[in-house]
Amino acid sequence: MLLEQIAEVSGRELGGDTVVDLSGYGALAESALTSERAVEWANNGLPPTFVPARNLVFFTVAAAHAYRRGITTLVGGMCETDFSGYPDCRRETIDAMQRTLGLGLDAPMQIETPLMHLTKGQTWALAHDLGGDPLVSAIVEHSHTCYKGDRVHRHDWGYGCGVCAACDLRARGWRQWREDAPA
Repeated sequence: MLLEQIAEVSGRELGGDTVVDLSGYGALAESALTSERAVEWANNGLPPTFVPARNLVFFTVAAAHAYRRGITTLVGGMCETDFSGYPDCRRETIDAMQRTLGLGLDAPMQIETPLMHLTKGQTWALAHDLGGDPLVSAIVEHSHTCYKGDRVHRHDWGYGCGVCAACDLRARGWRQWREDAPA
């Protein structure tokens, strides 16, 4: 639904969806994000919601699909500016993954991360600049970043528990954007 609205607002054709079942990965890379367990910080300083190598798995699966379709660019939404302690969200990691995919496919594979150096407030502003209120509304209604997956509680900035670190970051970004937006 969200991708359809982005395509409509941007006037671009995105192609059909392909769903890949990665449910077994949560059992291998168990965290507070993938299972019902206490939200406790790990001894290594990583957040309890860290899913080991999650973005690397996503990029590997996406690259395999892209390769078969003749696509040479992948796009990721990770952001280093509001870094939450996830090592697979760093530009350095993405650059290494890009090189690894190119070697493993024996073909170029570019990874673009347009949000990498934007704050969450700047990301909301970019969404508004690209698609105005319709795109912002689509993001609010059809996406969430809540670590608890809360789709019951609706805030100005979207759905979420309103308490976890992801909700806090999204809410602060929303407020920053609204405060900075021209009247």
